[in-house]
Amino acid sequence: MSTTTINTQAIPHKARKRFGQNFLHDPGVINRIIRAIGPRADDHMIEIGPGQGALTNQLQATAKKMDVVELDRDLIPFLKLQFGLNDNFTIHEADALNFDFASLQQSDEQLRIVGNLPYNISTPLIFHLVSFANIVQDMHFMLQKEVVDRMAAGAGENNYGRLSVMVQYHCKVDYVFHVGPGAFNPPPKVDSAIVRLTPYKELPHPCKDIRLLDRVVKSAFAMRRKTVRNGLKGLITGDELSELGIDPGLRPERIALESFVKIADYLADKQL
Repeated sequence: MSTTTINTQAIPHKARKRFGQNFLHDPGVINRIIRAIGPRADDHMIEIGPGQGALTNQLQATAKKMDVVELDRDLIPFLKLQFGLNDNFTIHEADALNFDFASLQQSDEQLRIVGNLPYNISTPLIFHLVSFANIVQDMHFMLQKEVVDRMAAGAGENNYGRLSVMVQYHCKVDYVFHVGPGAFNPPPKVDSAIVRLTPYKELPHPCKDIRLLDRVVKSAFAMRRKTVRNGLKGLITGDELSELGIDPGLRPERIALESFVKIADYLADKQL
């Protein structure tokens, strides 16, 4: 695999705060990310926020098909100039938060999604992306380290919350490696990390109604200092929680994914 990178210094573009832009420029980190992704010749790669093309260059050179989703219209001309003549490259000027990633799927192929995600929209974007888990092989993202810690946290850990539960419902979460601020231009004020999300082919804890599960989890963690009995007041009683084998006196961060699924399925059955 080639380890060359483009000369981003030649691009007259200033990072925009409103887009949460911090451009990756460290060749060592870039090559380490590429090795972690492991692009192959038969891959259909999707990159969110290619920016100055630090990852795009090597991914496009390897993949069968490369689609990029970029919101900053000032970057579009450069990306078209750099990659637009390649038959396997397509750019979509769009907001990833409401982009239909299923529209990029060809036949029954599985997509591989990557991106240095804007930290200011990372959580809602992750929730949007996992809704396409059934057509995705894997996802590799650069995120604020705190967000990756939350995604990977297990029940009983301080960082465990709604993001942990809902991402882990759909995907296996792997913390890949830490990235310091110096790898970016401009350097962010926080540390970053690479995370790998691998959607399950068969869900370990399938629920009857995913929207109801999300409602239960969201309600429980809306008041995370309260017990699950109080957090889910109006949805389920303490006695009903006990009947499901769940201690109603526990705080939500002590409740495992499978227990939240039990609650949601119980409520789904009650609605029938």
